[in-house]
Amino acid sequence: MLIALIARDKAGALQTRKDTRAAHLAYIEETGVVTQAGPLLVAGEMAGSLVILDVDSMTAAETWAENDPYAKAGLFESVELIEWKRVIGG
Repeated sequence: MLIALIARDKAGALQTRKDTRAAHLAYIEETGVVTQAGPLLVAGEMAGSLVILDVDSMTAAETWAENDPYAKAGLFESVELIEWKRVIGG
């Protein structure tokens, strides 16, 4: 099941994102469930995240999101998890 995680950063939290980025990327690598990911940009600055998870259930996606170092650092103002269907691309 593919799940789109759409997260918006808290205002003024760019330094938190930068400080936690290495741990976030390591978490993506070690968990092995992320198929695509990247930052959302506002005026060219990182301001959120879009992560596509390939997991067995929405519960697994929720657990992944809760354990993301970005979430643990309090980076996000909001996080939305939505089931997603790939139509184009590999």
